[in-house]
Order: sequence, then structure tokens, then C-alpha cells
Amino acid sequence: MKAIVQDRYGPPEVLEHREVDRPVPGEHDVLVRVRAAAVNAADWHLMRGDPYVARPVLGLRRPKVPVRGRDFAGTVEAVGAAVTGLRPGDEVYGEADGAFAEYVCAPATAVDRKPAGLTFAQAAAIPLAGNTALMGLRDLGRLAPGQSVLVNGASGGVGTFAVQIAKALGAEVTGVCSARNAELVRSLGADRVVDYAREDFTRSGRTYDLVLDLVGNRSLADLRRALVPAGTLVLSGGGVSGGGSLIGPMALLVKGQVLSRFARHRLLVLTAEPRRENLAALRELVESGRVRPVVDRTYPLAEAAEAIRYLEVEHARAKVVLTV
Repeated sequence: MKAIVQDRYGPPEVLEHREVDRPVPGEHDVLVRVRAAAVNAADWHLMRGDPYVARPVLGLRRPKVPVRGRDFAGTVEAVGAAVTGLRPGDEVYGEADGAFAEYVCAPATAVDRKPAGLTFAQAAAIPLAGNTALMGLRDLGRLAPGQSVLVNGASGGVGTFAVQIAKALGAEVTGVCSARNAELVRSLGADRVVDYAREDFTRSGRTYDLVLDLVGNRSLADLRRALVPAGTLVLSGGGVSGGGSLIGPMALLVKGQVLSRFARHRLLVLTAEPRRENLAALRELVESGRVRPVVDRTYPLAEAAEAIRYLEVEHARAKVVLTV
């Protein structure tokens, strides 16, 4: 099968479109014929091995997992002996390493039926970003109806889902983004939009029950200034930013974990694990019309390097998707 393979860390040029062996599903796995795969900031960071401090986990000299990609949508090709609820031919979506390929092998716990009415490209845009937003707001943030929430990075992959999920949970939503993306964020349901080039939301005097930071470019002191006295700050790392850093957005996450023991605010670091039940919840939100995936651009699989370069350099809005 064809896949996007990486044998060393570096710029998009290290990605090669070449032939590799098709994965074989284990007892608890699902083999999916990929029809579309979304690009995430995580793919960019893995491609460059950035931040360096993560390389013992990612692979010291080269990625431990050579095929890039995480989000996918497609049709089930085969299932393991212990898998129930899915069968060959089913249209599905989910998360697994190695999604930039014609076939991907995923744990059945990270795969669910594709939302009805969506294209494969739209469905592929949901899993990682949608799950991150859902867990950050509903699970960690404990967002309740009537509360106020600010989403810093509202026009990005996770941010576009966060705005919609927050509204679905009954919150009053403020989105922070650039002026060119303001109308998009409003169309997703934001009650108020802040242009970060014109207004510093941390010094405006407005405070929020929950701040979801998806950018990682502000200090903890700044972010806490935007909270009510008993407010909650959820940190979800940084998006696409300058490469080659030793620690990168992890510095803010580490500081947040340390300070959380002493601060009056709830300071939480989000680690979003793929879960089938969350995919089912996202499917219900989409099918009810309360959430819609936004796709900025699509590229064929062979042009994965260009897709990641666009995400890295052009500050893509919402999601970028590869079609297979």
C-alpha cells in the first residue's frame, strides 16, 4: 500500500510517498481502508521532532512510528476476532498512528461509525480535534449551562469544535482569533469574538468561568487574570509555532501542573485519549446539527508534505484534510 513515511526528523521534505506493507489487525483491532485523513499540529511536531525533550518518547534519532497521521475516515476492511459492533463494509472514523496511508490498523476502542450525512473528508476532520475540545470542556472543565467560556485559538482545528461544543453545553462563548477568521467563529455560534491584534483579552477587565487555551503563547499570570476567582483554566499545549525548541509549549503545561497545587483557580492540563464513547458523542452532536466540521483545504495523499507546510506556515483555519 502507499503511505506517507518519515525516516528522519526535519522539514516537510523528509516525508516520502512510498510503498509499505499493509498492517495486519490483531484480535482487538480494526483494519480500515482510509478514504480521508486529517492533518493536525501533532503531525507537524512529530515530523520535526519538536520539542526535543519529547524525543525519548517519539524516537531519539527518527520517529518510532514511521508513517505519519492520526485522524482517519474510511470503510472497515477486516476486524479482529474479539471485535464486536463493527464489520467489513461499515463506514467509520477514528484515531490511530499511521493514518496517512491507504490502510490503517486501529484499536476497536478508538473507532466508531461515521456520522451520517458527512463526507469522508468532513468525518476525518473530527476525531482528534473534536475529542480534545469535548474532553477539555465537558470532562476537565466541567462546563455547565449558563457559564462563560473563552476559547483562545477559536479558529483552529480544536477551537472550531470547542466553540460549537461549548454552545451545545449551554455556555456563553467568547472566541479569540484573527480578524480574518472572526466571521467564521461567529458563524459557529460564538456570542463574542476578540481580535487578538486589537484587544488583549487578559487585560480587558472581562472574566470567565472557564478559559480553554489552545495556543500556548500567553503566560499563566495573563491567563489567570481572565478568570473569575473560582474559575478554571484548561491548557492544551500550543498549536503550530516556531520549531526547533527544546521544550516548546510543554513549558507552559509543566508550569501549570506545578502551580495548580497552590493556586485558587483550577489549573488543568489536558491529555485527550481516543475513546469510542467520545466518538459516539461527537457523532450525535453532528447528526443533531449542533456541531459541524469545517475543512479549510483538501490535498491528495501524495501531497501530504504540502498540506503540512500549509498548516505550518499559513496558519490554516479549522482543518486540513488529505484524501486517499
